[in-house]
Amino acid sequence: MKPKAKKSPKDSMRKKQRVPALFIGHGNPMNAIEDNDFTLHWQQVGKSLPRPKAILCVSAHWQTWGTLVTAMESPRTIHDFGGFPPELYQAQYPAPGSSWLAGEIRNSITGSKVGFDLDRGLDHGCWSVLKRMFPAADLPVVQLSLDYTKSAIEHYNMGREMANLRDRGILILASGNMVHNLERVEVSHNGRRDFNRPLGFDWAIEANNLFKKLIDEDRSAELADFHSLGHAAQLAVPSPEHFLPLLYALALKQKGEKITYFNDKLLAGSIAMTSFIIK
Repeated sequence: MKPKAKKSPKDSMRKKQRVPALFIGHGNPMNAIEDNDFTLHWQQVGKSLPRPKAILCVSAHWQTWGTLVTAMESPRTIHDFGGFPPELYQAQYPAPGSSWLAGEIRNSITGSKVGFDLDRGLDHGCWSVLKRMFPAADLPVVQLSLDYTKSAIEHYNMGREMANLRDRGILILASGNMVHNLERVEVSHNGRRDFNRPLGFDWAIEANNLFKKLIDEDRSAELADFHSLGHAAQLAVPSPEHFLPLLYALALKQKGEKITYFNDKLLAGSIAMTSFIIK
């Protein structure tokens, strides 16, 4: 009897198996190593998901001129932050990459040219979350950059082009914060940012609730025009990089799917940890 031919990743990813899509409010890099309510929920979500074949991450922390996708086989763990304890800089997430998946992503995005990046690796918006959700680091991970030159609606449309990857077992993780204003973070008595402040400022609560209302009503075009949503929204999104991953996640939603929120809290006055799963 002839031995069965070994299936390639290409063959297995062609089989239909839609997996959920995620938007994660990633917050403080210390979430990579600290146990708290947020990281506990990340762990629970990771255990509840059907095992994906690979992961595509869109993070707030990789902005480029033009669109790039990581295509190396062993992406390095980037510690793109400063002023944290040594333990955080020692943390690693040695997940494999996937040049084949990078090619599939490039083929899916027909409205823009996509280049390959062979050096950068995974930033903390990606690996700090995956370290809690998939601690074994045994799934291929590829990261897509945010192109400075594109408008918010163009980023949303790019997400629409990648939606078919979900049907092939690719988990798409969008990582940012829908309210993210570090200049307005609550400062404690010692002059340091107080990331343990449990409540949000009034404007941050207003913006977070408005964004969720528009999400629930499928009003993505209005969300893409976030600067026109009033003063609270302008304070919540002083620069677009942490908000844009939200638009990628919403672009992946298919007819009949529902959005379920978790970690729906504000910290340090002006950072929303609000996250959701689409399935």
